This record gives sequence, C-alpha cells and structure tokens, in this order.
Amino acid sequence: MFRFRHPFRFVLLPFAALLANSCAPDSAASPAADYLYLWVASVDTTAPDFLATINVTAGDSRYGQVVATLPVPGRRNAPHHTEHQLAPDRQLFANGFGAGRTFIFDLRQPDSARIVGDFSDLAGYMHPHSFISMPNGNRLGTFQMRHEGAAMTPGGLVEIAPDGRVVRSSAPQPGTIDPATRVYSGAVVESLDRIVTTTTDMDGDAPASRQVQIWRLSDLALLHTIVLPDGPIGGESMYTAEPRLLDDGRTVLVSTFNCGLYLLSGVESDAPSGRLVASFPRKSGESCAIPVVRGHHYLVTVPAYSGVVSLDISDPSKPSEVGRVTFDSTDVPHWISLAPDGRRVVVTGYGSMQHRVELVHFDSTTGALTRDTLFRDAGAATPGVRTDNKTWPHGGTAAGVPHGAVFGRPQIP
Repeated sequence: MFRFRHPFRFVLLPFAALLANSCAPDSAASPAADYLYLWVASVDTTAPDFLATINVTAGDSRYGQVVATLPVPGRRNAPHHTEHQLAPDRQLFANGFGAGRTFIFDLRQPDSARIVGDFSDLAGYMHPHSFISMPNGNRLGTFQMRHEGAAMTPGGLVEIAPDGRVVRSSAPQPGTIDPATRVYSGAVVESLDRIVTTTTDMDGDAPASRQVQIWRLSDLALLHTIVLPDGPIGGESMYTAEPRLLDDGRTVLVSTFNCGLYLLSGVESDAPSGRLVASFPRKSGESCAIPVVRGHHYLVTVPAYSGVVSLDISDPSKPSEVGRVTFDSTDVPHWISLAPDGRRVVVTGYGSMQHRVELVHFDSTTGALTRDTLFRDAGAATPGVRTDNKTWPHGGTAAGVPHGAVFGRPQIP
C-alpha cells in the first residue's frame, strides 16, 4: 500500500561537507510542504467528482494553487462530508451522499492522493453521513437509515476499519423510536463509555428532529433518545446537527441547524438532558452549520452574519462571543475545519461562496478571526480560491462545488 516516490540514493561526500550538512541549523531548511484537500462535486454531471489538493505552504510561491486532482468513479456522487480532520493514519473517508457511496483516500504521499477503497451500505445500514475517528484508529460511521423490507427505519452506527471492513455495528433501533429518526453526526466520549449522535434527515423528508441519542461505546447499544427543549425565540432545538466533545473529555455541546447551542448534562447517567446556552440569528432558508473546538474556543458558521463566530467556552454554560470574521453579504458559509496547528480555518459554503474556498487565521489565545487575504487566485482582486475558473489537472474545466475540506497533517521526517 505504501508508495515511495524517491528511492534512497547513496552519494559519497567529502567529510567536511557531510559535517557541515549535519550541523546546519533547522532554519536553513525549507519548510515542509503543507496541503489542503477539497472534496468537490462537478457541476457538469457527465464529468467526475474529485479530490483537489491545494498548496497552503506559508511563503511558498505556489501558495493557493491547485497542485493535483484525483477523480473518483461514477457520476453524481454528490460529495458531502469528509472526516472533520485528517486522522493520524492519513486515510480520509469522504462521503458521496447522493450515491450513498464513501471513498477512502490514502494521503500518506501528501501531493499524490490515491483511492484505496470504497463502500456503500454496511451491516444493513445505508447512506453514511459522518465519520469520527475512534481511539483505536477505526472510524465510527453514522448511517442515516436501515433497510427493513420496502420501508426505511432509523439508522445506526458502524465501526469501520481504515480499509473499509466492518468491525461491528449497532442493533436495529427498537420500534418505540420514531421511524423517521435519521442518525446524522456524532461524538465519541471515551472517558464515559458513551457516543452522542444527532438525528437530522439529510433528504428533508422527515419532520424536523429535536432529538439527541446516547449510545454505549463498548457495545454500541442505544441507551437514550432525548428531546432538546426550545428557547425564548422558539425553534432553536430543531434539526440537531453536530455534537462536539470539549477538552475535558466529558462535556458535550450540540449545535442545531436552527442556530441553537445546547450543553448536555448527565451523558453517563440514566437521565441525560440538554439545555440551551447560546443562539444566533437565523437567516431564512439557511442554517448554522459546522463547528470546531480548539481549547476554550468554539467556532461555528452563522449565515445570518455571512461569517464565522468564535465563542469563549471556558464556562460552557455561558458562552460569549470573542471573535467574528465576515465574508461577502451573499456568502453562506457552511463547512469549517481547523488545521492541526490550530492557527488556520478552511471555509466552504453556498450562495456566492459555492465555488470558492477561503482560509481564516485563528488566534487560539484571544479567539480572534481574520481573513487570509493572501489565499487567492493569481491576479484576483479579492481573497479566496475559486473552483469555477480552472482547467483541472485530471482534465476538463467544469465548475466544482467543494464541500468537505481538511488540512493535511505535518509530514513525518
């Protein structure tokens, strides 16, 4: 599976030159190349969807340039979520939700991605949505639905090895659960032997979900299905979205697409609950979406602001805004992901942002957010790298719509 692009070559050097090289300061070396990966849908449905690799090496002359693309089999995969961060094994799970198909990309050669596997339905479940890295190196997949004859019943969880093999899966949800429940995204709480999942229907056919589900990590047993309460505006609890584990390894915040933020209590108990601790204005037809956590800060996209907001969650029961970055008024930011060093955030979205990716600088001490004005196409007057004005390395010029986006991991010397 490994591919070595540069075989070892032994060259005899004078002893003085060898000594000089061994003593050279690290600052003399060129910085390791850094990359960003975009999971892109082709607007031309006769053309393939693809993974794009962008150079994001600070100070590099090719900063912001697409250096490689890898088309995937099939058409109309509808690229959607990838993992939210690249796992240590550098295998990236990327979900083509429209086709119910997931691709596994090997990114160990950072500028030369490979497809090493793909899967559709697993263990009787269909339409995987999110993938969460587990402590043992496997992925936990949240699957929206299950086949029950001609009917579709609530989805569940599947633990998946890095090569796509099923390790184990949850039992079908009991008949007492609303049949329209759709498992959406999740967070693993290892210290409490729990998993927290949300329940929004990606197809939009089911009623708006206000549910959060609690599972036991050790055997994937469903323990509780709770309903989040509304707040003073009304509707804040609708469309549960993304659970996030805080740095203490025990506390979970859950966002909703209706722009509510809920703090869970008693996740490990027989009576878990959630309460609204923050909310944002709602823009008609748009949804607050992907959050990330870094230290005592919680970042989330807020379409009403056409931006990303940073909250101080030192006291998670009382989040307070400490930073905000805004884009064009017609931009609808949706997906964000944090670089491994915690200093940069990638943003993709809808509206006038659907063919553009932006980078944002993040100050993990203060929570401040600022637009990366250097990340732009050559000759462009405004920041951002576009995906509707390029001839792609794999061929063709079809406009692309990026959704999931993740930074690479630092290369191992």
